[in-house]
Amino acid sequence: MAKLGVNIDHVATLRQLRNAKVPDMVAAARLCENAGADSIVVHLREDRRHIQDKDVFDLRKSVRTRLNLEMSVSKEIVDIACKIRPDQATIVPEKRKEVTTEGGLDVVFNFKKLQAARKLLEGRGIDVSLFIDPEKKQIDSALRLGIKRLEFHTGRYADANNESKKKKSLKEITDAVAYARQKGFRVYAGHGLDYRNIKVVAGIKGIEEFNIGYSIVCRAVLIGLAGAVKEMKAMIK
Repeated sequence: MAKLGVNIDHVATLRQLRNAKVPDMVAAARLCENAGADSIVVHLREDRRHIQDKDVFDLRKSVRTRLNLEMSVSKEIVDIACKIRPDQATIVPEKRKEVTTEGGLDVVFNFKKLQAARKLLEGRGIDVSLFIDPEKKQIDSALRLGIKRLEFHTGRYADANNESKKKKSLKEITDAVAYARQKGFRVYAGHGLDYRNIKVVAGIKGIEEFNIGYSIVCRAVLIGLAGAVKEMKAMIK
């Protein structure tokens, strides 16, 4: 059965709107874990627009499941990750002006930087994953890097505005998962997944974990964080 990683970045977004002390990130993570979350995901961006350094240090001390740190390959962020030692580091592309991550990491273009970051992170006992588009060339490049974990960007499927595009995107994900599993990767998926589209993607065999944040936090505004996590967990099952 697939697992659920809950991204709590936008709990921090609410806090940063007033540069306040609430909502408390440790309390949010604990609610998610108690409701069935299998891991807690946070993205320490270079611009610190939501998650702050202190959040990650506090969560490292308090998370009882797995802490998955999304991050760029900038030296500053890699150094912080090596100090914190999350259970997993998921390397993602990052642009300063983007509202959210716009696509997968270009492993081919960033090969040398990723190679250096992987060695440093794995040297500290951190599992490394790459957030990539569901494309064979990216999978093959990750294989040459020696990476063992991949998270496929599901944004094209989530944003598809007609059935033809949805079917095409779903096939891309399905084929990429099968190919990656054949090559020995552990496979995750995320981005844009919500309570309307998760069931179809959750039906793809071979995906070990879904990492979902924004839709859960939005749902939590209406029914509470624990209830929102429980609903998503049930849909993945």
